[in-house]
Amino acid sequence: MIRLLLLAFSHSAMLAAGFALGIYFLPILTAPEGPDEAMLSAAANQAQYQATLTRDLAGSDLLHWGEGTISLSTTQIVHEGALSPGPDYKLYLVSEFVEDEAGFEAVKDGAVRLGDIRTFDGFIVEVPDGISLEDYTTVLVWCEAFSEFITAAKYR
Repeated sequence: MIRLLLLAFSHSAMLAAGFALGIYFLPILTAPEGPDEAMLSAAANQAQYQATLTRDLAGSDLLHWGEGTISLSTTQIVHEGALSPGPDYKLYLVSEFVEDEAGFEAVKDGAVRLGDIRTFDGFIVEVPDGISLEDYTTVLVWCEAFSEFITAAKYR
């Protein structure tokens, strides 16, 4: 009887570990190829604002982080750097700087979601018509599926 319980427990633990690893690695395995360096640089050269993403924010940790330069123009937001891989990342503009989940949840209703992030080694997201960078101060990456803060940077 004890042997059956140990087998059930060990198999359940391995199933849970496999599921967790699958959630983590699936976005990495299915991510499309990101824009090349020349495309990122050309788009970043047209930016009105620039900011730096760092790993040392209160809401960032070993699995949720971003680093590099983010450049904003009226038509595009360009990231040159790296993001921790994960599912369902969204890019937001926020009217005040926040650096963790609780801070973003408090201002999320006033934030504007610009689009999906599907690559982790640089991205370009189009700014929809009618969105003014002047109405916001911060760009933020959020994991919608797990309500996890990834990173943010204040650009003005």
